[in-house]
Amino acid sequence: MSVPEPTLTTAQELVGAFERLNGFRPSGVWAAPGRVNLIGEHTDYVGGYVLPLALPQQALAAVGLRYDGILSCASTLTDERVELDVADLRPGRVTGWAAYPAGVVWALRAADHDLAGADILVGGDVPIGAGLSSSAALECVVGLALGELNNLHLGRAELALLCQQAENAFVGMPSGVMDQMASACCTDGHALFLDCRSLHAEQVPFTLGDQGLELLVIDTRAPHRLVDGAYADRRMSVEEAAMALGVRSLRDVPRESLGDIGALDERLRPRARHVITENARVLVTVDLLRAGEYAAVGQLMTMSHASLRDDYEVSCPELDTAVAAALEAGALGARMTGGGFGGSAIALIAHDRRDEVERAVRAAFAGRDFAAPRFFRATPSAGARRLL
Repeated sequence: MSVPEPTLTTAQELVGAFERLNGFRPSGVWAAPGRVNLIGEHTDYVGGYVLPLALPQQALAAVGLRYDGILSCASTLTDERVELDVADLRPGRVTGWAAYPAGVVWALRAADHDLAGADILVGGDVPIGAGLSSSAALECVVGLALGELNNLHLGRAELALLCQQAENAFVGMPSGVMDQMASACCTDGHALFLDCRSLHAEQVPFTLGDQGLELLVIDTRAPHRLVDGAYADRRMSVEEAAMALGVRSLRDVPRESLGDIGALDERLRPRARHVITENARVLVTVDLLRAGEYAAVGQLMTMSHASLRDDYEVSCPELDTAVAAALEAGALGARMTGGGFGGSAIALIAHDRRDEVERAVRAAFAGRDFAAPRFFRATPSAGARRLL
């Protein structure tokens, strides 16, 4: 499931569009960013470690309260306007992009927050279907806006958990909490070191420019499919592995005990190996960033991609081609980011190698008749906030 590709990117433009649609000004405009995950993939739903950063691309929402029990959702992409009875919201009853804001309203009401209704117009510029958490950005911007307008005093972790509940139980995507926590909690110039079990979060400085480096996002434009059973299958397999090993979660198996997975069957063993080694890679990466050894992170990124490709089997030809071409062109490291099965890759590169890396990836894609990729720099940015 995807949300519409928003086209308006400024708060003032969104205010004008809201006024034309509804005949009055919104109560405010809020923003929540998409994210890339530097490292720590498919570890959040086992309570493991992740290291995302917020993007400058963000979802916007102009919101006004209403008191007739109706939730009205519209997007700047389409003339479609979806009107829903707040009291009648149930998982499975709303399809398409409107399920995301509707799911947030449902989750808030399920948590005993009294919401009577709202008019919501969404816009922004988070690429859709690129594995950059456009859905989490939409959930968080709606949750933040409704929380503030209804004086709910939600903490950022509480907001993220409610939005995760919307995605898990209402939309039907069994994801972990990383995407929502990144959108809600990241800060400018930092990566978010998150323990997904305790939700303890640390802002780790991530100033690549000082090192002459940048993080390049490669949107492969390969279809990003997660609600087709493959993601859920991976989650079930690591839960089975944990049960077989007698632990609460694979998070509880340290890298030093990797030999214990030899008792698992051939299907579960590589899945467990990825999760255990990926958690370890996150911890080493954080230590390197704290020490200012940014270039050394590249090798861990490349190891992460190999693990995701070979052990977890969530990559695809476009992602593998992007990673291989970037490395051949001199990237310090590269990996897929996000849930996989399409979406985006990231490459850690020297600033003066960007043109060369982009040319190499474009040529590799053309050589395999893939759609032309898109590129942009990942600049660590601020989390969800009110703009107007």
